[in-house]
Amino acid sequence: MPRWLLATLILLGLSVLINYIDRGNLATASPLIKDQLGLSTTQLGFLLTAFFIAYAPMQIVVGWLVDRFGAARILLTGFILWSVAMSLTGLAHGFGMLIVLRVLLGLGESVFFPASSSIVARCFPESQRGIANAVIMTGMACGPAFGIFFGGLLIAAYGWRPFFIGFGLVSLAWVIPWLMIAQRRLVERCAEDCGIPPATLVILRERSLWGAGLGHFCANYVWYFVLSWMPYYLVRERGWSLTQMATIGGSAYLLMALTTMATGWDTDRRIASGSSPTLVRKSFMGAGMSLSAVFIVGSAVVTSAGTSALLFLLTCAAFGLVSPNIYAVAQSLAGAPAAGRWMGIQNGIGNIAGLVAPFLTGVLVDRTGNFMLAFLIAAAMSVLGGLAWVFVVGSVRPIDWARRDRAPAAATPMATATD
Repeated sequence: MPRWLLATLILLGLSVLINYIDRGNLATASPLIKDQLGLSTTQLGFLLTAFFIAYAPMQIVVGWLVDRFGAARILLTGFILWSVAMSLTGLAHGFGMLIVLRVLLGLGESVFFPASSSIVARCFPESQRGIANAVIMTGMACGPAFGIFFGGLLIAAYGWRPFFIGFGLVSLAWVIPWLMIAQRRLVERCAEDCGIPPATLVILRERSLWGAGLGHFCANYVWYFVLSWMPYYLVRERGWSLTQMATIGGSAYLLMALTTMATGWDTDRRIASGSSPTLVRKSFMGAGMSLSAVFIVGSAVVTSAGTSALLFLLTCAAFGLVSPNIYAVAQSLAGAPAAGRWMGIQNGIGNIAGLVAPFLTGVLVDRTGNFMLAFLIAAAMSVLGGLAWVFVVGSVRPIDWARRDRAPAAATPMATATD
């Protein structure tokens, strides 16, 4: 792997780390924000959901922009936008202004996964996409770990406003190495001929796209449930202090980062040695989704706060079996010509969960007085997601877009994704 490409991959991992610190900070500070602004649990749930009002629908638009104008340019623009929105959030004093800034944050952060998937599809072969996506997803896991652990400690010591303002401004330093190392080379790589891009309607006829979208939605439901509500749950329902919650949450996400890297390495090793990408990736996906369902139910059912926290850690570890394969499957199926749009559509469907999970959880807790039903729904989503990845998504290999584009609609049913 060329040095510039390795550096670019590290910068992508750092970018998504910053991305997830930014989007998760509100959850970390939620006990303080709720009390300071006098919010109900339902209002807090809506505030946590507001990020996805722009984030989810913009995925499809961003996917088209990435394939049209290049991933490097789009990612740079979005990064600057979301860092500025993060800083301005620390200056907000009203519920309405916080909603506006969360929407703006979602608009900026919507660029990341379509852009990064396009970069990986263009620059890495199938046998290296596990570790490439693992590096990126490790950044995703370390973002909440840093945000909850260090952010929780800093928020407890200095308040949430200084942390939001300072971190958003410091994050902009990422732009300098990106421009120096990655921008020009990625623009040149994007200009190379990577095949004829298919029409969007052709992509939409693929059954595997809809299976991946459903599986992504279910995985994201669990992920956003944990990301948005576990800090509050650990403090208010299990009796941990803010500092203890920061330690537990940070440890959970670091454990997820370790299993993510191990998964990426192992899947690449198996594929490079001749194993079927379909068998390898689907096996990890099915196992990870099933285990996360078991652990998340156990976390709610047990009476011991310590055991509940342990099962929360194991839930995050199980998610590490899933996370790098979510994107590797999409990149393999779509290939370089369509990776931006495919990932935009898939991630757009998947992130509807961000609109549903945080807000629905808040409503359920207000109505029932506890988190039990919310945990059960998250577990059911995990099981459904595993079934979608294993049985609805077809063979994990590049789709022949030229043949799909030539075939009339009547002759290219959605089931052909399994050819």
